[in-house]
Amino acid sequence: MSTTRAGYTRSGTVLTVTIDRPERKNPLTFELYAELRDRFRALKDDATVRAIVLTGAGENFCSGGDVHEIIGPLTQRTGSELLEFTQMTGDLVKAMRACPQPIVAAVDGVCAGAGAILAMASDLRYGTERSKVAFLFVRVGLGGCDMGACAMLPRIIGLGRASELLYTGRSIGGKEAYDWGFFNALFDPRDLPAKAADIAQSLAAGPSLAHAMTKRMLHEEWSMPLDGAIDAEARAQARLMETNDFKRAYDAFVAKKRPEFAGD
Repeated sequence: MSTTRAGYTRSGTVLTVTIDRPERKNPLTFELYAELRDRFRALKDDATVRAIVLTGAGENFCSGGDVHEIIGPLTQRTGSELLEFTQMTGDLVKAMRACPQPIVAAVDGVCAGAGAILAMASDLRYGTERSKVAFLFVRVGLGGCDMGACAMLPRIIGLGRASELLYTGRSIGGKEAYDWGFFNALFDPRDLPAKAADIAQSLAAGPSLAHAMTKRMLHEEWSMPLDGAIDAEARAQARLMETNDFKRAYDAFVAKKRPEFAGD
């Protein structure tokens, strides 16, 4: 029986993760949720990867949880088994946010349900005009409160717009998603893979310790009052000023050269 797989390819310090079952629009399965969770957890300690591209095979990103392989079986599970599943899917988002590398989502075609969550949990999102983003949970009788959506989506597109998508489950096209701030930019479908790879390569060539700190502080400061956030950023920036990358940047500026960061 065919199932969804994830492909992992390396180009220098950039890892591309591809959800791969194009004939079914790349749905998620129980096994793939756990595999992706474990892979992103492992990236937390992998200094050889400095940026990640997350994408789908073919002309779609990810259609979310497979109806027959996930939703059907869930209707037969006990309460404790259901909680185990929802915590496991949430752990995937936690792992994506905890890994220090910036994650670039390259989103073409369908980006629905848990697939939309994976794009949301990425650091940067790039789409196409034919992208269709939908948080479909209400369509199967579930709340929009899935895998952190009620916390993260309003911070990306605003509370009113997030409320509309989570209550109605309607899809938005690529241009609307860009206008609302979900996508950072739109590209031609033929150009999207190369553009996302170029952006990831540019991030990978930057100061990885500084990028990791930026990602960490963006996450931690959600729950901080402003004065506390300013103090936390002062401590974070002071630590980065002790790194060799900071000194390399200064030396390169003096020499009128482009800095080459080593991540130390």
